[in-house]
Amino acid sequence: MRDDREDVYSKAVRAGKRTYFFDVKSTRGRDLYLTITESKKHTHEDGTAHYDKHKIFLYKEDFDKFIDGLQDVVSEIDRLKATGEYGNGPEHDTKEPPSDAPPFTDVNFEDLDRKDI
Repeated sequence: MRDDREDVYSKAVRAGKRTYFFDVKSTRGRDLYLTITESKKHTHEDGTAHYDKHKIFLYKEDFDKFIDGLQDVVSEIDRLKATGEYGNGPEHDTKEPPSDAPPFTDVNFEDLDRKDI
């Protein structure tokens, strides 16, 4: 039996220590769906690395509700930051990590071009 499913479009977004993969795929019935994968690299003391990956599947009938929910929570986060309720108002809006944060490790995401993840 022929597998008519296919990868339609992919977008990788690097965000700090994480990479988010947005992959549009087609079902055998030619419906589209989205997978969102979060990948975070962890380096062991011996220098070897592994990636923690978490994936969600988002189907077309849920796109509008998902986008509405995401926009709502992002707006609320922006509002809370603007009011300074959580100490992250404009006066605290920097890219510097908190002083008690562990030191930054430069991460190379070798898996960006891989299709098997």
